[in-house]
Amino acid sequence: MRTDRAGHDLRHHGDAEVRDDGARLTDLAVNVRADTPPLWLRERIAGSLAGLAAYPDGRAARAAVAARHEVPVERVLLTAGAAEAFVLLARGLTIRHPVVVQPQFTEPEAALRDAGHTVDRVLLREEDGFRLDPAAVPEDADLVVVGNPTNPTSVLHPAATIAELARPGRTLVVDEAFLDAVPGEREALAGRTDVPGLVVLRSLTKTWGLAGLRIGYVLAAPETITALERAQPLWPVSTPALAAALACMEPRAVAEAAHAAHRVATDRAHLVAGLREFASDGLRVVEPAQGPFVLVRLPRAAVVRRHLRDLGFAVRRGDTFPGLGEEWLRLAVRDRATVNSFLQALDQAVTLARH
Repeated sequence: MRTDRAGHDLRHHGDAEVRDDGARLTDLAVNVRADTPPLWLRERIAGSLAGLAAYPDGRAARAAVAARHEVPVERVLLTAGAAEAFVLLARGLTIRHPVVVQPQFTEPEAALRDAGHTVDRVLLREEDGFRLDPAAVPEDADLVVVGNPTNPTSVLHPAATIAELARPGRTLVVDEAFLDAVPGEREALAGRTDVPGLVVLRSLTKTWGLAGLRIGYVLAAPETITALERAQPLWPVSTPALAAALACMEPRAVAEAAHAAHRVATDRAHLVAGLREFASDGLRVVEPAQGPFVLVRLPRAAVVRRHLRDLGFAVRRGDTFPGLGEEWLRLAVRDRATVNSFLQALDQAVTLARH
């Protein structure tokens, strides 16, 4: 377990809520889209198994990612999920003063700490809606990490605001793992080549349900890609994962992801509307939520979470995120029927928590 001085478990992720006895629960803890991977994608992955005797060849998948984002192939690096990219950044770049904007996905900070770096934090505040203020980032920071939309707050920062963080000599890392779940991919920086030091991370595990396959990619300047590639082991991305990447870059897949993003937005609106009914119980939703999850603050949240487990639902505790405490929970967006069942269970759990 990797903890910071305040006791946050930086290596706690939503999957911990549904391991072992949690497998029986309805999962609102993990941010992977529930109805994935689709049959056509499973068939493409299965079809790649006949080629397992050969070493993986990522050239076609890399070219497909480059074409998808309209950048030269030299600006693309395929990785074993976005999480591997954080390790490569921490170990492959020369860094003196890294800063992580929190609360956000804790893996980049854990990777930096594991690589021996002393990490500073910029803590976004609830009273500001967890919105980014570029002026809060120290001027001498030479690596800055920010998520967009941010996990767990579901805040979508304007691309122009994030771009204000760019400086000569600074690496600006933007985690866009959930950006393809935003209709129209609003505020995306992927594909931009005019922002100095920009590094964009994308994941295919969330929208396509491929967390067990591990596939993502980095978009950055060629010299940064070269430095990260040197830190990678040989053949880091498996043949089935490369097949998935190639398939997910095709126009049909991009269109399907866009349709799914609109469906997520509709389902999220239904979830948020239901959660607002608990305002008299002290529940507050961080709004406007723009990702495939919402963050809520609720009195006795730890007790409510335990009662929800007894009632058959897993939700993500928020106290492992720096900047948040035990009163926070993150809820993944699910379909309308699942949300309705969850809201009924939440009503029971809140009532039980009062006694």
